[in-house]
Amino acid sequence: VTRMHFQWDWLCLGLLIISSVTAEIENEEILGADVEVEDFDKQSQEPDVDKDESSLGVVYQTPKPTGEVYFTETFDGVLTGWVLSKTRKEDVDDNIAKYDGRWEVEELKENTVPGDRGLVLKSVAKHHAISTMLTKAFVFDNKPLIVQYEVNFQEGIDCGGAYIKLLSSSNDLNLEYFFDKTPYTIMFGPDKCGEDYKLHFIFRHKNPKTGEYDEKHAKRPEVDLKKFYLDKKTHLYTLVLKPDDTFEMLIDQSVVSKGSLLEDMIPPVNPPKEIEDPTDKKPDDWDERPKIPDPNAVKPDDWDEDEPSKIEDPDAVKPEGWLDDEPLYVPDPNAKKPKDWDEEMDGEWEAPQIPNPKCETVPGCGLWVRPMKTNPNYKGKWKAPMIDNPNYQGIWSPRKIPNPDYFEDPHPFEMTTVSAIGLELWSMTSDIYFDNFIICSEKEVADRWAADGWGLKKLVASANEPGMFSQLVTAAEDHPWLWVLYILTLALPVGLGVLFCWPAKKTDEDIDFKKTDISKPITKGELKQEREELEDDDIDLEEKENEDTAED
Repeated sequence: VTRMHFQWDWLCLGLLIISSVTAEIENEEILGADVEVEDFDKQSQEPDVDKDESSLGVVYQTPKPTGEVYFTETFDGVLTGWVLSKTRKEDVDDNIAKYDGRWEVEELKENTVPGDRGLVLKSVAKHHAISTMLTKAFVFDNKPLIVQYEVNFQEGIDCGGAYIKLLSSSNDLNLEYFFDKTPYTIMFGPDKCGEDYKLHFIFRHKNPKTGEYDEKHAKRPEVDLKKFYLDKKTHLYTLVLKPDDTFEMLIDQSVVSKGSLLEDMIPPVNPPKEIEDPTDKKPDDWDERPKIPDPNAVKPDDWDEDEPSKIEDPDAVKPEGWLDDEPLYVPDPNAKKPKDWDEEMDGEWEAPQIPNPKCETVPGCGLWVRPMKTNPNYKGKWKAPMIDNPNYQGIWSPRKIPNPDYFEDPHPFEMTTVSAIGLELWSMTSDIYFDNFIICSEKEVADRWAADGWGLKKLVASANEPGMFSQLVTAAEDHPWLWVLYILTLALPVGLGVLFCWPAKKTDEDIDFKKTDISKPITKGELKQEREELEDDDIDLEEKENEDTAED
């Protein structure tokens, strides 16, 4: 029974390890904790354009919007309406100030869908700026704003952004002069430099009192964004702003951040009603000390501040064999003066010092000194004990006064009208791929658009995924401790096979037990002796019964 229990323990352990390895790989495919998954409409619209078929049999057709939209762009046809900036960036060196970064319209390098093309940022360490007018300006009134587009960091990303700007509507908006200072209403999208992985959502809020604009930044998502920048896959970025002053940011149709425009922006949209009085000053006699030395405490008479913290150990004894007359270091007897040594220039030559070999086999050499120990009489400098400060007044802070700049904007969703979209970027990595822009107000329209574009790319990428072995190796590269689990997982079947299938070694008890089961021939004499022993037992039993009867 013990052996079977032991074998079942090993079997359970093996199942647990295999389950943990499988779970680790599956976790690499999903977002972190608290990610809300939106419904994804996988149905594609009916084909009414020329089709292209991939090697996997996937048929691509250029997406078409299924409802009201303010802007769409697939980059599959002729690139019309997009304007390259001709201006220069301010406050930078002249040699990099020009917006001369190159753009191309290309298919993806990997997981290509024939016929599906995107806008690709091609230059390294250059400023890029390209923009176009919306089909219809978006006015922030009673309809949600949904902005959605695809990004693929085909070469990974060292330092650079892939965010978009929704440019504010104005009479003097000239796309040929689009640059970093061009007024925008919303900035949204991924950005990364070093190990700082960001997903921007910034909107410019107009102060109703001064008319000036301030940038309001959404709080950072709590989800780990690293994989979206490094896996070289196409990801779908979505921003949803609602008339109830709430927002959501999604990646691949999973919510990574959400909140309120009134409560979750930095700095807040509405300033505080009260502020600290800048003219208020702390009184000179204000006491902020919660504890003070006891003024009535007196140093004890036996408190000796002159006692050292360490003293020589009087009980220490010099180890036997200590060589007092031997130095710790001696001249190297094997050293020789270099042939080019010039005593007039270099001085008298001396052999280099080496550890004294005589000291290697003894407790020590040189002058023996008693070791130091903690002084039991040491007390240090006397200080009065601390007591509660009877005059403690707390930490001083300036008095509050009404904020002269206070205002209340109850609906920050009502932003400046948007009439154009632009990409104004700097990157240290090339081949950043953009595709399938859409601006609309209906979630169903955005989902259908995503299904016909990003959904097809996702399908092709999944079909081209490496096998299980490659996934295991990739997971172990990110988490080296997985190699231990792999080894245990491979060793377990062998171990379990040995435990269950290998013949058990016979013990002495088994051998003795088996011996008693072996039939042996009985001789005539042995049979007669057994009969006589049985008869004697019967006689003894009858005599015992008679004795019991007589006593009764």
